[in-house]
Amino acid sequence: MNETTLKSLIAKRFRGFLPVVVDVETGGINPKTDALLEIAVVILRMDNEGNLHPSQTVARHVEPFAGSNLEPASMAVNGIDPYHPFRCALPESAAINIIFKEVRREVKGSGCTRAILVGHNAFFDLGFLNAAVVRNDIKHNPFHPFSSFDTVTLAGLAYGQTVLARAVNAAGIPWDTREAHSAVYDVQRTAELFCDVVNRWKDMGGWLPESYA
Repeated sequence: MNETTLKSLIAKRFRGFLPVVVDVETGGINPKTDALLEIAVVILRMDNEGNLHPSQTVARHVEPFAGSNLEPASMAVNGIDPYHPFRCALPESAAINIIFKEVRREVKGSGCTRAILVGHNAFFDLGFLNAAVVRNDIKHNPFHPFSSFDTVTLAGLAYGQTVLARAVNAAGIPWDTREAHSAVYDVQRTAELFCDVVNRWKDMGGWLPESYA
């Protein structure tokens, strides 16, 4: 297959959507009031056999927006010091725009029409992403505003597990508890999990790339 065919295969697989895995670390559970502290995405690509693979990780630390809330319980879980000087955190607008620039480039290069968020409890990540977009009046959001792929549901179907660590272990993917609850680590494991489910389904005959050649 030539490069054009390779780029179009993932678009055909997901009805023109490019799945992009997203994980956020936050200062709470309310996307309108609680701080967005980390955002990481994994770009996925499909090979000429129709197998999905993680390709590129893009991540940024984010400054808490003015007046944002930091819930002590959430901060105890993620262990983030939001004002540590070595975080090299960026304002929300700058961080989101860096992420979106890479996603838009991949959407265009893959022949897709839009990105679709993949997440573990995807509504949570999408809610914080959408809130940051509105708060900063960011134009040209590459992500679908409400549709998503949730690996909780997919992992429950494929492995009988819904907790990320247990689902990852059930898929045969290594999990390091010490690294968990950082956006980069969690998004990379979620990406591997999503790819494993999609590729297993293909291997079972659920989707045949040759039918889209």
